[in-house]
Amino acid sequence: MKKIVLLFAVCFAIVSCKNETKTPEDSTPEVSKEIAYASFGEKIEANDILSQEQIMKAYKGLKVGDTITTKIEGKIIEVCSKKGCWMTLDMDGENEVMVKFKDYGFFMPLNAEGDVIINGKAFVTETSVDELRHYAEDAGKSEDEIAAITDPKFEYRFEADGVLLKQ
Repeated sequence: MKKIVLLFAVCFAIVSCKNETKTPEDSTPEVSKEIAYASFGEKIEANDILSQEQIMKAYKGLKVGDTITTKIEGKIIEVCSKKGCWMTLDMDGENEVMVKFKDYGFFMPLNAEGDVIINGKAFVTETSVDELRHYAEDAGKSEDEIAAITDPKFEYRFEADGVLLKQ
C-alpha cells in the first residue's frame, strides 16, 4: 500500500511540476476605424448616408414645396458668424446647400469647420432678396457686397434636426 501511495505521490509531483509553455493566442484587439463626432440637436447615427451624387440628383428632381427626409454628408463652407443659426455645405464643388436647424432648437459653433453629417428634410426654395441680404450681413459681408444682391436665388435647402460634426 505504501508503494501505491508513493507511486501516486511521485506521479502527482511530476504532473504538477510539468513546465508547460502555453503560447498565447493572438490577443491583439481588432482595431476599428471609429470616428469621433460632436453631436448637435437630436441624436443621430453615422449610417445610411446618401452620397453627394445621390442627393444632388434628388435635389434636381424636386419642385418648390417637395421635401425628402434623408441623411447627407458635406463639408462646411460657412457658418452664421452671429449665432451659428445656419451653415452652408459644399456638395460637389459646384453646388452648395443652405442648412437651417429645426425650430432653432440648436446652433453650430461659430468656428465649426470640416465635414458634417446632417439628418432632416431636403427641399428647394426661391430665396428673396431681403433674406439673401440678411444672410450676407450675418456672414459679415461688406455693404457693397450686400447692396449688390438684387435678384432672388433658387437654392437647395436642408432643415436639420440632428448634426454630427467630425472632430
